[in-house]
Amino acid sequence: MEQITHKGRIVAIDPEVTTIEIVAESACASCHAKGLCGLGEEKVKQVLVRTSAWDPHNVGDEVEVVLKKAMGYKAVFIAYGMPLVVLFVALMVLNALGVGELYAGLGALGAVALCYLVIFLFRNKISKDYSFFLK
Repeated sequence: MEQITHKGRIVAIDPEVTTIEIVAESACASCHAKGLCGLGEEKVKQVLVRTSAWDPHNVGDEVEVVLKKAMGYKAVFIAYGMPLVVLFVALMVLNALGVGELYAGLGALGAVALCYLVIFLFRNKISKDYSFFLK
């Protein structure tokens, strides 16, 4: 089974959930000249991992967070693929109905905004499908 792994540090432990802090680096973030060019980017993200109270981890421990690669592809589809399909379908349907180009474009953008609103409203249900594990 292919997996996506990231190294992180435990910042909080609750009985059911452990909070892991992951530092996401861009390709040039590890460059020795990043301070001079200003293009290096580093973001700190926190991931909640379901764990039990009996896991032998402590705050500050370095761990690996694992996610199935298929779940990563699914997330990319939900975030980018589905809105792109909605954009093209809405644009083609509105053009086929004889709506002017300006209004067809604005309608397609509105359809994409509606798509993202639906994703936002169902974020809790979607997030239950994604489960991270500690390695």
